[in-house]
Amino acid sequence: MKRKSPSNSQTKTASVSRRTFTVGLGAAGFTAGIAPFNIVRAQGAALKVGVLLPRSGFQAGIGQDCQRGVDITAGLLKDMGLPNLQIMNADTETSVDVARSRAEKLIGDGAQVLMGAFDSGQSSAIAQVAEQKGIPYIINIAAAPPITEQGYKFVFRNFPTAGMILGGAFTAQKEIFAAVGAAPKTAVFLHVNDTFGTAMKGGIGAVMPKFDMPYKIVETIAYDPAARDLSVEISKAKATGADSLLLVSRLNDAILLTREMVKQRWSPMAIMSMGPGWYEDQYLKTLGKLSDGPLSFVPWYDPNKPLSKKLEAALAKAHPGVSLNTNHVYTFEALLIAADAYKRAGSADPKALADAIRATKITDNVSPGPGIQFDAKGQNDKLKISAIQNRGGKLVTVAPKEAANAKAEWPLKPYDKRA
Repeated sequence: MKRKSPSNSQTKTASVSRRTFTVGLGAAGFTAGIAPFNIVRAQGAALKVGVLLPRSGFQAGIGQDCQRGVDITAGLLKDMGLPNLQIMNADTETSVDVARSRAEKLIGDGAQVLMGAFDSGQSSAIAQVAEQKGIPYIINIAAAPPITEQGYKFVFRNFPTAGMILGGAFTAQKEIFAAVGAAPKTAVFLHVNDTFGTAMKGGIGAVMPKFDMPYKIVETIAYDPAARDLSVEISKAKATGADSLLLVSRLNDAILLTREMVKQRWSPMAIMSMGPGWYEDQYLKTLGKLSDGPLSFVPWYDPNKPLSKKLEAALAKAHPGVSLNTNHVYTFEALLIAADAYKRAGSADPKALADAIRATKITDNVSPGPGIQFDAKGQNDKLKISAIQNRGGKLVTVAPKEAANAKAEWPLKPYDKRA
């Protein structure tokens, strides 16, 4: 049965059963033509793409935001002269085990390509299934390095690894420090203890020494991303006397951490995030003026690229008031990769599709860098990291200079000085 794509309304999303698979998003502009599995596609037939996202559980807000990237893709692909896609949605429920079982079910239901899943742990499980079944899998967001270090032939990632994010983050930080003429001397590193956070912690020890950073990490504090109280963690961080906060977090905990800093009257010189949470619309809208100032060093988009402007316009039309961000950009680009490969392969045969994805060379794209292409491991190693800052409920890009549209405001305005 065809159903409309999920609304951006939290209420409507919550009403959908956790066990529901939404198949055939015809209302979003994706055609319902279905090519028989593993054979050359008929004229006008749509590629069946299984989209796995955490639409429920503690990552639900981000999963629903990624879905908005799915919602706006159809019209853009049509304008680019690319084939139709038929979307088969599945909820991972923010669970590695559920992600694995949902991937298996999607393939059993006829999905010819898999896409998702935002989270590294869930994406790792899906990658194992895709490789075992011989079905191409395009990762939209997930940074744990091992995913593309397994020798997989059907797994592709258009998203930086943890090491790439760290290297890009340190480069962008130094660019900002030079521009504002100031830098922190000490930092506390707070991180979630999930797959991504653990990978970033390991990466800091290996990557940071190469960049001769002006600050040193005086303490590292790990916490559960599902925690509902982070007062102890902020108390420990404040007690170090560090003048900056370095973070790897998620959405819900970013809100909790900010509220706790306000409550405990701690305003560090800088809040520097190297992951999601601090740039999400829900963070900006929930905290209002208290959301201003944090810097996020993340895979982003180049606001100066023509396709970025089209993607931003499509999002504004479909979801007024929602700011374009990483979730939309890399979800869109994952579907762009699938459509581009399908057009060149001329077939839904898994091997033909995987070969076409491996040969991808897209220069009309949105993410920073020269474009989308994959190395022998299935990794786009040409992606660049941006520095973005929350400014009056909006997001501006402050580094690198060639992809920036604003200058950084420094230091962080004390929370008790805000109206």
